[in-house]
Amino acid sequence: MIGPWFGIAYVAIMQPYADASEGKRLCWKICLLNFAVWTAWKLRQLRGPMTVSFMHHPLSGLSYTLLTSMFSHRSFLHLACNCLALESFGSAAYYYLLKEQDKASPPHLESTAAWHFLAFFISAGLFSGLVSHVVSAKFHYPRLVNQLASSVNVAPKPETWTGAVAASSGSVRAAAAKKTPDILPSLGASGAIYGAVTLTALAFPESQVALFIPPSYPISIQWGVGGMLLLDTIGILRGWRLFDHWAHLGGAAFGVAYYAYGPAFWQRARRVFEESPTSQT
Repeated sequence: MIGPWFGIAYVAIMQPYADASEGKRLCWKICLLNFAVWTAWKLRQLRGPMTVSFMHHPLSGLSYTLLTSMFSHRSFLHLACNCLALESFGSAAYYYLLKEQDKASPPHLESTAAWHFLAFFISAGLFSGLVSHVVSAKFHYPRLVNQLASSVNVAPKPETWTGAVAASSGSVRAAAAKKTPDILPSLGASGAIYGAVTLTALAFPESQVALFIPPSYPISIQWGVGGMLLLDTIGILRGWRLFDHWAHLGGAAFGVAYYAYGPAFWQRARRVFEESPTSQT
């Protein structure tokens, strides 16, 4: 009795996967990887190694975390929102890359455009993380050091014996450090997804988007993406700390640059390598 029901459940789950495009399947696989990393965060024994290896801290001296942090999410809400966005905009970006492949002259078919999209996704994530890293290491960190130094140098002169003891014990320096914002580590696929979002907005400007949570009316994709970028810009100017706004803008810039130069660059590169002389032994 269980066999037929098992078969029906298997078909109900696998049929949408079989009917989906290669790009959508790849997005689902990335989401499954993100879910596995999120599950690892929930294991108490792995929290220490996960903090070291799956969060990128600009001052840690580690470079591989620019890659691993792309697939890392600590909260389920963050994971769910990024997976929903990736499933929608990632599939559209894959379709655009597939269309651009067909425009190649002379025709040059790839084995699959899914690898093209995967390379785009990882490159956008690495670039967005690098933008955030450079801003933190080259701008925020020197500013933080200057604020600490100035806070200590201009410490008020103690007027009582108790105040002098507190100042000599380092309390003033500790209080100054508390007033200085920390350089926070970053994680998540938002930067790579922003690249897919801007690429989709430029490739399909007549499309419309709507929020799933909370439900909203459809609006033009360009207005929606423009609003997101404006919100990140305001976040940078206002010093908001909830999201990594520099990574968002870095991913968006990569999507714009790839739309302008990416497919044409690869077509020229193919022609150069095809025309270059080779020697056989």
